[in-house]
Formats: sequence, structure tokens, C-alpha cells
Amino acid sequence: MGLRIISGRFKGKKLHSVRGLTIRPTADRLRESIFNILFHRVLNAMVLDLFAGTGALGMEALSRGAESAVFVDNNPGALSVIQRNITSCSFDKQAHIIKWDIKKNLNCLKSAGTAFDLVFMDPPYNQGMVKPALFNLEQTGSLEKGARIVVEHSPLEPIPDPVFMFEIADQRKYGKTLVSFLTHMV
Repeated sequence: MGLRIISGRFKGKKLHSVRGLTIRPTADRLRESIFNILFHRVLNAMVLDLFAGTGALGMEALSRGAESAVFVDNNPGALSVIQRNITSCSFDKQAHIIKWDIKKNLNCLKSAGTAFDLVFMDPPYNQGMVKPALFNLEQTGSLEKGARIVVEHSPLEPIPDPVFMFEIADQRKYGKTLVSFLTHMV
């Protein structure tokens, strides 16, 4: 069936995808489960979509009433697809794309002037990127107190608890994916 927006203003809208195996978009059912858990946090949220891939998580949030979304990735194919998805959904005024290597740092967020309250992070599995990405996110100072960070990761790469200024609020296993819901404690 392909990638689509599950609910909200653009329910059913097909999203463009990246060809090949370099990008692993969040499946519709998993996205629906995540947003069912987060339903009360999305409206008017300032969203950050890290390792954005197709941008499906941020697009879903915008469709459901998030105020804005920033998409960060460094894959040229992904960045092109995110732009196409933003344009096809008319999210140009609410969305911003940043080409950046999240593994090095997230200094690109310091100049954004936005405090995020909802963050999606879907790094490549089993490549040791979860902990450095969380560290880099914490270092930016761009999170609201109580911000929710949703991390999709392999059960083979668990999130240590406690990790920096984040607390694990919930974890759910969906097939080969573990979804960790973290709360920013500062």
C-alpha cells in the first residue's frame, strides 16, 4: 500500500518514500500505535524529527495539529523526499529541514530558537547512535522541561537508565522494534 498519513487533516495522504534499503520508514501500524500513546501531546507541539528519513513521523504530527516540525537528516535522498512530502502536504510554513550529521553534534538546533516538546528519533539500528544522539540533543539546550522523546531502536541496543537528563517513562516492543518514551527532566 505504501507510506501514508494515518490521521488528522491529511489522513490517507500518500507520502513519498526513499528507494532502496538505506532508509527504513516507520511502518503505518507502528506510527499509529506511537501516536495513539502520544495523542494528548501532539496538538500545538513543537516537533523535532531526528534521523527523519521520509519525515513520516513529523508529517503525521503536523497532520494531527502540531504547530511546527524540524526535520534533521544528512542523507541527500532522504532530504529530497522530506521536501517533496512537505510540499505535497502544504506544510512549507510549518516545516524546516536541516542537513546535519547528528552523530557529531546537534549544534544546528542552537540557532533555531525553538524549544521542542516532542522529539522523534529513529536512528539506524545497532550502530551505536542512540546514546550519542541523546547526549547531543541534551547539549543543545533546546528542549522544554517535560519534553517527550520517542526513540525507535533495536532491543539489542537498549537505552541505559538513567541516561543524561532523560528518564524512561515507557517502553513498548513491536516485532523487532523497541519504542522507548523518554521524558526530559530538566
